[in-house]
Amino acid sequence: MSVVLAAGLSAGKDAPLSASERLQVLCDPGSLQLIRSEVLSGAMADKARAGDGAVGGAGLIDGRPVFCYAQDPTYAGGSLGEQHANTIVRVLELADRARAPVVGFVSSGGARMQEGLAALAGYGRIFHRVVSLSGRVPQISIVSGLSAGGGAYSPALSDWVVMTAGSSMFLTGPGIVRDALGEEVTADELGGTRVHERNGVCHFVSPSDVDAAYLARELIGYLPPHRDQPPPLACARPPIGGDPGACVPAQARRVYDVRDVICALVDGGELLEASAGWARNIVTAFARIDGRTVGVIANQPRSLGGVLDADSSQKGARFVSKCNGFGVPLLVLVDTPGYMPGTRQETAGVIRFGAALVHAFAEATVPRVTVILRKAFGGAYITMNSKELGADYVFAWPQAEIGVMAAKSAVGIIHRRELAAAADPDATRERLASCYEEAQLRPQVAASSGYVDELIAPSETRARLTWAYRSLRGTAA
Repeated sequence: MSVVLAAGLSAGKDAPLSASERLQVLCDPGSLQLIRSEVLSGAMADKARAGDGAVGGAGLIDGRPVFCYAQDPTYAGGSLGEQHANTIVRVLELADRARAPVVGFVSSGGARMQEGLAALAGYGRIFHRVVSLSGRVPQISIVSGLSAGGGAYSPALSDWVVMTAGSSMFLTGPGIVRDALGEEVTADELGGTRVHERNGVCHFVSPSDVDAAYLARELIGYLPPHRDQPPPLACARPPIGGDPGACVPAQARRVYDVRDVICALVDGGELLEASAGWARNIVTAFARIDGRTVGVIANQPRSLGGVLDADSSQKGARFVSKCNGFGVPLLVLVDTPGYMPGTRQETAGVIRFGAALVHAFAEATVPRVTVILRKAFGGAYITMNSKELGADYVFAWPQAEIGVMAAKSAVGIIHRRELAAAADPDATRERLASCYEEAQLRPQVAASSGYVDELIAPSETRARLTWAYRSLRGTAA
């Protein structure tokens, strides 16, 4: 649906839409059929009041079935009662039977206090249904207003969370925080987009309801309707940006944006980055190669030098698990000096989260291809989809360095006595580091031992990736 058509539904693209209008924007024009709906007459004729403040529907996105619902914040603050819950549960049941994705527009003040336990039980039924569908069909939540209590848990249980500008979600609102802790805080400060895009709760932020609906459509375009079906096939397009190697400085400590490399490898240079504001030292995104969806996970030297830490490991593990659950092949781009050292990281549980990323890669059964761009050291080399961890193919660029640690650091440990006794320690360190680099870190060493399958020129990477994924589907030319 075009922006012009969407704008015709309400006052304009940036104006809040009614519950039923949100579903109309989401679905292909003319395809939406409301479920459990009751259109009121008179002054409320333009609003669909379904299931006591929730509108359910079934429609199409790019011709493929989708089920959807939207909570109506103008009806009792979007609070959830028994019949309200029944509408959402009904939508989830139908999505399960049809093996189709679910998109929910969430805007709720939480459980309706007038209904007491019936409202709480309604949330319990919704949570149970969402969890039972987890990993079976894609579930996307669009937080389009204030969502509190159970209204915050419900999106967090889904696969992907989109928040619109000005929306917020939290378990306990500003009033309760003030009464319990004496802390004055606004809804935005407590649970706005700036909070949740940085802590990993929210995967995407959109400026308006219309943009959020378009983003959900784009995301669904990368995903299969059900875990037992493949992602949709698009027309293959050449990448943009020329040679991906031109994006990567030869000097190991110089920064660059790994997204430039990704754009030079994937169809049309297009990617949909998830959790862009959280753990920026790793990039997780959907893209296409040869017309087929891939999940890209890449170290980001532009942030913290691409080092792995607790947050980036957790972010990467979640993404790998989601891709594996929905049959999306993985492309792993490696340029990392290792794990972040220090007491802060150990206190944050870097061991636990690092192990989660190892576990996610090790248990993945989808095709997995790794390209080492510039450096891969220590435990991070293993963690980032090494061949020993089960990668199907591991390629490396000729300038890559692969080993336990960087040369100068290594010789400082191995040759500490010789360095201490040297007349010129700096010159001695440089000489020993050069020898260590040649003997241990060159990609030719890794390739000769079978740890890397092939050394490839950066300009050949796209072609080799295309071949690799085709071979793993049994269709290589």
